[in-house]
Amino acid sequence: MHISWLGQTCIKLQTKNQDKDVIILIDAYKPKKGDFPRNFSPDIALFSQGQDNSSTISPDTFVVDSLGEMEVKNVMIYSLPGFESSVIYKLNAENLNMVHLGRLKKPLENSEMEKIMSPDILFIPVGGGESYLDAKTAAQLANTLEARIIIPIAYNCDTDPDAAPITAFIKELGLKPEATEKKFIIKKKDLPQEETKLMVLEKE
Repeated sequence: MHISWLGQTCIKLQTKNQDKDVIILIDAYKPKKGDFPRNFSPDIALFSQGQDNSSTISPDTFVVDSLGEMEVKNVMIYSLPGFESSVIYKLNAENLNMVHLGRLKKPLENSEMEKIMSPDILFIPVGGGESYLDAKTAAQLANTLEARIIIPIAYNCDTDPDAAPITAFIKELGLKPEATEKKFIIKKKDLPQEETKLMVLEKE
């Protein structure tokens, strides 16, 4: 599994299906400023808050922007209700369970957390303001969900200059980041067994 962060809540996943690459793009957007591709041709595109202000997606892409459960190219996708009209995605590919919280702004209820507990990889927004969880709330939620790997998203970058810097979340979480790279490669066998790891990705 190859994981990249493209700014804001956008994550690109590259997985395998019968020796063919499958590209999953979550929350492609059209930035007001900064560097971001104008169009994409992923196999699967997921949107946590609809397709308004989205970058251009190939017409051949399988698009998900509503609640439900489906399997596409050997990827299991569960779209669950988040805050207000937003969607939380729970994915399984290469035997990895991943949760993407989208543009979550408020803490989750216990009943909502039960559906996404103990993911292998958690993508959690940490930039605060009106759009995302603040650093303290995000750290509390990340600890509660007991993910093996935490990957923060939606922090300060060129396409999201008003979001808080990642340093605030790192301080609240109390974990030392394992990497600051543009691409993170992980296999099921390489997951941490006893501890939680924090991976901070540079914007691709």
